[in-house]
Formats: sequence, structure tokens, C-alpha cells
Amino acid sequence: MTPDELRAALRDVPDPGWLAAAERDVATDPTTLGRHVAAAGRRCGRGPLPGRPDWTVDDAARALLLTALPADHATWATTVYRQGDAAEKRAVLRALPMLPVGDAGVPLLHDAIRTNDTRLVAAALGPYARRLDPPAWRQAVLKCVFMDVPLDVVADLDERADAELAVMLGGLADERRDAGRSMPADATELLHRLRARQA
Repeated sequence: MTPDELRAALRDVPDPGWLAAAERDVATDPTTLGRHVAAAGRRCGRGPLPGRPDWTVDDAARALLLTALPADHATWATTVYRQGDAAEKRAVLRALPMLPVGDAGVPLLHDAIRTNDTRLVAAALGPYARRLDPPAWRQAVLKCVFMDVPLDVVADLDERADAELAVMLGGLADERRDAGRSMPADATELLHRLRARQA
């Protein structure tokens, strides 16, 4: 997603004037960010984002506010994430690929992946997750399988999945089979694809 795509998707929010004014406020006075991020769900709504059902309207509004910052994106994103509720944290994670933060957002991904909140884990594995090193990324994919988070949320899954991930998934499949439990279908399909590559 880009800021322009977010604006287009948000054109029918209940109070578009508020969102435009909030963007201007944040661009000229970043200290207003927290207040506007907190109000975004109430002022813009919390339903699915048109055309992107994996996003919510408030995710998009908050991400757009973060992109409006004039500078210090990493500092402000970290502040919103650390002080925010789960919805605000998710919006920061979704915004990271649009922000000029380099690797500074990676600690936020690690934090989200450590949680038991499936929404945060899923948001952490979007496009910005390409900055995770391979071992951390593999562990995050495995956590998705443990938590029944659909693997289609994992950006670049087929490109990054490797022989080591196949070994990890195979071990988990064996454990589950021994315990009389099945693997999610998407994880089983991924394991089959990875094994076929190695054959």
C-alpha cells in the first residue's frame, strides 16, 4: 500500500474532513500524532477497508497519519507502538513499509511476533518482514502455524521459504501426528512444495 492508495480507500470515511485536517496537523506539529491516532477509530470507523479486507479503516487512517510525519518516523512509530493499544500497534506494523525507517522498525516486529495476538503476528509478517533475518523469519512462520494464522499473510513466503523451514515444518508435522493432531492445510501444502523443490 502507498499513502495515495490509502487516501483513495479512505475517501468514504464518515468524517473525511477530520482525517485531512489530522494529516495536516501531524505534518506541521508531530506532537499531535498521539491524539489523532487515538481518535482515528472513532472518527473514521473500524470496519474492513474497501478493497483490502485484511486491513481495517482505522489501520489505514493511522498508517496515513504516520506517513504524514515530517521527520523522525522511526521515533514516532516506536512511541505509538509502545504506548498504543493492540489496534494502534497493528497500524504501526502495517505502516512500516511506507515509512523511511530502515531497519529501525525491526524490534517492533520482534515484539509483535512474541505476543499471542494473532492480529499482531499477522501484521508483523507483511512486506516489512523482509528485514527479519532468516532464523527470526522462519520462527515467525512457524509461530503462524502454531497459532493457526493463515500463511497467506506472510509476505514473500514462497521466495523466502527454504530447506531449513522445511525441516522445521516437518518436525512440527511429526509432533502433531504423534499427538493425534493435524497440521493446517496451508502449512501442509507449503511443506509439500518445499520437499518437491528438494527432490
